Amino acid sequence: MSLVKAKKHLGQHFLTDKKIAEKIVNGLIHTDQYRQVLEVGPGMGILSDILLERENLETFLIDIDIESYHFLADKYPKLGDRLINGDFLKLDLTSIFPGKFAVIGNFPYNISSQILFKILEHKDNVVEMVGMFQKEVAERCASKSGTKEYGILSVLIQAYYNIEYLFTVKPGTFNPPPKVNSGVIRLSRNKMETLPCDEKLFWRAVKGGFNQRRKTLRNSLSGTIPKDKMDDHPFFDKRAEQLSVEDFIALTQHLSELTK
Repeated sequence: MSLVKAKKHLGQHFLTDKKIAEKIVNGLIHTDQYRQVLEVGPGMGILSDILLERENLETFLIDIDIESYHFLADKYPKLGDRLINGDFLKLDLTSIFPGKFAVIGNFPYNISSQILFKILEHKDNVVEMVGMFQKEVAERCASKSGTKEYGILSVLIQAYYNIEYLFTVKPGTFNPPPKVNSGVIRLSRNKMETLPCDEKLFWRAVKGGFNQRRKTLRNSLSGTIPKDKMDDHPFFDKRAEQLSVEDFIALTQHLSELTK
């Protein structure tokens, strides 16, 4: 069985350290909420080897790389339909997972944000995610208000998930080694099924506020609500990075009142 060649255009960096792989898989708390887990971008299967040993999990693999797909098909002949050659970002997840499931992976750096937005899109079904990202992205997701790292992803993820930064991974544990450190995070769906506000307006307020993060919300949200409808609420004189998730929810509730 010939090894898979890492492809730069797919952002592939294959993890080679089995102890790190075990730490990543052990990051899954695996509550009784789910039994199925989807690994994204398994490459040559260093995480898959461990996942497939877990009898309490039904593991699915998806890889966009046809070479990886054939390699894994030879390596795991019993997987059958649970091995998918496709693009996770375009995959109809609900057709495969009608219930709750988890996502895990050593994710390509070049589509990190898109992967996280895909998970947010399916937040009612993805109850847990353990993933390795570029360290900067992992830290941004876990950052708190008042920091320069805090941004759109921080707020949107933390609105729906409890997030933990688990550990840092050095470049030397990959082939080929990336030029930066990696960070592993765990997302666990929080108990809030829906936000206590207009969710579409919440997303617009978060994105609008951070798209012009140096401006006060009175200016950055002028595309969401006309300035002449804004009142003297103290939120409008703050910048987006100064608001916590709870503040953004309160801001959205206030915006809803102003636009009635």
